[in-house]
Amino acid sequence: MRKGPRIPAPHLLSIPLQAAAAVAAWAAWLGWDQHRDVHPDGSETGPYAAWQVIGLGLTLLALTYRAASRGHPTAAVLGTTTGLTAAASYDWSDDASGLYMIGVSLLTLTTLTTTTALTLALTTSRRRRPTPKKN
Repeated sequence: MRKGPRIPAPHLLSIPLQAAAAVAAWAAWLGWDQHRDVHPDGSETGPYAAWQVIGLGLTLLALTYRAASRGHPTAAVLGTTTGLTAAASYDWSDDASGLYMIGVSLLTLTTLTTTTALTLALTTSRRRRPTPKKN
């Protein structure tokens, strides 16, 4: 018989749900804009505008906060990172330069670092809150 702690099904289910939410956020903010803007001087920008990336970042922060504050820190970190990595890898895989894996790797490391820091800050602050005293 197993004596270690058991992980309830809702905790295991929260990881793929968080990953699916991150993929949906990518699709909503960045998935529809696939063309680069060519300026009169011949330079290119895009395919994403700054407001799209900021919107995705804020959405992912909200999703991470929600998962971590509901007691799913593993889903907050691994689910968000996995979903965003999968979406970026799929979206950028047609890059002709072959450098998309560098971008995906940097995105993965940044997402992992950010979600870990946010989740640690949330879980630490929840533990330090004093319990209200009853009179």
